Amino acid sequence: MSTTERPRILVVGGGYVGLYAARRILQKMRYREATVTVVDPRSYMTYQPFLPEAAAGSISPRHVVVPLRRVLPGAEVLTGRVSTIDQDRRVATVAPLVGPAYEVPFDYLIVALGAVSRTFPIPGLADEGIGMKGVEEAIGLRNHVLEQFDKADSTTDEEIRRKALTFVFVGGGFAGAETIGEIEDLARDAAKYYPSIKREDMRFLLVDVADKILPEVGPKLGEWGREHLEKRGVEIHLGTSMKSCVDGHVVLSNGVEADSSTIVWTAGVKPNPVLSEYGLPLGPRGHVDVEPSLRVRGLGYAWAAGDNAQVPNLVKGEGDWCPPNAQHALRQAKVLGDNVISEMRGFPQSDYKHANKGAVAGLGLRKGVAMIKFGKITIRLRGRLAWYMHRTYHGMAVPTFNRKIRVFADWTLGLFLKREVVSLGAMENPREEFSTAARPAPAVERAPAAPREENSASAEKKDGAKAKAGSAS
Repeated sequence: MSTTERPRILVVGGGYVGLYAARRILQKMRYREATVTVVDPRSYMTYQPFLPEAAAGSISPRHVVVPLRRVLPGAEVLTGRVSTIDQDRRVATVAPLVGPAYEVPFDYLIVALGAVSRTFPIPGLADEGIGMKGVEEAIGLRNHVLEQFDKADSTTDEEIRRKALTFVFVGGGFAGAETIGEIEDLARDAAKYYPSIKREDMRFLLVDVADKILPEVGPKLGEWGREHLEKRGVEIHLGTSMKSCVDGHVVLSNGVEADSSTIVWTAGVKPNPVLSEYGLPLGPRGHVDVEPSLRVRGLGYAWAAGDNAQVPNLVKGEGDWCPPNAQHALRQAKVLGDNVISEMRGFPQSDYKHANKGAVAGLGLRKGVAMIKFGKITIRLRGRLAWYMHRTYHGMAVPTFNRKIRVFADWTLGLFLKREVVSLGAMENPREEFSTAARPAPAVERAPAAPREENSASAEKKDGAKAKAGSAS
């Protein structure tokens, strides 16, 4: 970490808000006006709306992430976690990947930690569940699903086959509906290469405690999405929760039980719990309490936005908060960056106000729903046209021109080439085979050899040879 006498703007988190806020500040900042320091345990930002497609193989996982150091060449990027913040001293404690923790002083603070999966104390969930918050989980889910086909094809045990080919998804929002739609498509394509497996052998379950799925696109499109998934053979259990999943035995609150090797958890998010160690005012659900200008209440030098902030929704009025989605995060980051620059130069702050422009969701290849708002006019689309809208919007929204080109290239190749259905499960433990080969072989104890009796002919030969040697001497 470098030292500087210039004011330091500390950005905690390199996700959507952290990346865009830092870029905005770097673009508007005068030469050497301040030092921008970004701290994140990962050296890249993940574009989460693409995770379902990455899990299905429609997009390369490398194209879903944006390297922070490449996109923020003028910033100081530290790989580590901010464990605590002393607001009185304005010092953050950073725990790096290796080595002892160290302190980073700051003059201005941006909290952009995002959210983590919201889980409940369900027996077996920690051992069996698979999340969908990071690209690592998307890659792992893809390899895991394809590995289940290998298992089912290699055995004649019906119980093992049934468990391997049963897939349970908990959560019917965007993440859950999009992921089950993409994975069901992947499973159909994979089954073509396994003569012993048919679509009828598979079982897909979508579970949600709410009475509908896809609430973000409204009741009409949500109902169409439910009917569409059911036509594809997905069992949808609404108003239902998962009570336990010990050893893959799933028990639902409506009495349904199933054995499954694949349990995907997408039942909402919550603010990062480490916020409680930052000395910031928090709302009732653990979000950072901010003013309409995104400045933390009571702190004139700190701002927060995105999933970890409780941002007032000025469009709807008192008591309403902006939903945690990419649409708001992108726009909040720009306002936040401008306000930090304004504070540094002594100018007034601007309030964040944005009317929802709609929502789009993909439910697999060439299937989707879209709700688009133009003022008071709302257009609802479904099917192939909505899927095109989904891809167009997110293709343009993914950060950097480099990633846009790569994502559109993946989609274009997908029009002409078949989906890859290769399982790379060994990626989970890439050194396992080499370690086994390099490990010294265990010593084997051998029984002592029994003395060999010489026959009379060989004894006579030896005696004759000794006699010849004696006469020669």
